[in-house]
Amino acid sequence: MSDGTIIFFLCVCIAVLVCIAIYQRLAFRSEIQRKLKEISEKLKEIQDTESDENVMVFTDNRVLMDLAAQINRTLENQRKTKADFRRSELSSKKMLSNISHDIKTPMTVILGYLEIMRLSGAEEKEMLLKVEHKAQRVMELMNQFFTLAKLEAGDTDIEISKIDICEALRENVLDFYDMLTQKEFQVEIEIPEEAVFVWGNEDALQRILFNLISNVIRYGVDGKYMGVSLRTEDKYVYIDVADKGKGIDKAFARNVFERLFTMEDSRNRQIQGNGLGLTIAQNLAHQLGGELTLESEPNVKTVFTVKLQKFVY
Repeated sequence: MSDGTIIFFLCVCIAVLVCIAIYQRLAFRSEIQRKLKEISEKLKEIQDTESDENVMVFTDNRVLMDLAAQINRTLENQRKTKADFRRSELSSKKMLSNISHDIKTPMTVILGYLEIMRLSGAEEKEMLLKVEHKAQRVMELMNQFFTLAKLEAGDTDIEISKIDICEALRENVLDFYDMLTQKEFQVEIEIPEEAVFVWGNEDALQRILFNLISNVIRYGVDGKYMGVSLRTEDKYVYIDVADKGKGIDKAFARNVFERLFTMEDSRNRQIQGNGLGLTIAQNLAHQLGGELTLESEPNVKTVFTVKLQKFVY
């Protein structure tokens, strides 16, 4: 075979290889464009129908697979945001509805008593005391509602300082002494005699403890027991507020700190709270750099634990 023939053959081979390379490149670009079009159409369908589907891409191209993964991650975040918004919106509507009901009920009673007094000219002390009690109930509801609203809006300026938590505990238990005695509660207190200091806020701690002890009196009354104890570690202080009442079933344990959560079997108006006390207590605990948790074994023992940062010299 002559040199010219060999050169010609090599040129033909090179030309064929170039054509094959160009064809493969064009085919690759065409496949990429087709896959991108499929992704675009599927994404549009998902957005238009608001479905929970993800974008599926059947390809060996790593870049397209990563693109689909990021799109699906964005879709998942979008769905989560929508779900959170709907829950928040539903919770707000429920809160306004329940608050309106809880305010309307005592106000109706107040107006009824006032009408009776007006028509009969009665000025009995007992009736006036009932009116005063219902009016105080309205004020309590309003104060708790606006406290929670301010906390969630970030409008509450809580100044953190060194607090003697032992003294704060003693004062709050003494505030409830008459009520606990009247309801025949057995009270067990385990508070160290020496001072234990935490990073906190006096008003916030008082509200947290008030709400927890009130919760014991409302929902732990069947057990006729309240325990308040203080535990310390290197960096944290733990306050346990316990009762031996009906407790909280595991099915409700996760919801107990939600706004306006009240168990269905506790709708008795004599013990019913407005569902804001524990929410406020948990929110305040978080603002103090701590947390509020629950452990409950129904009809045995229910313990709310406040975790606070210990003041270390």
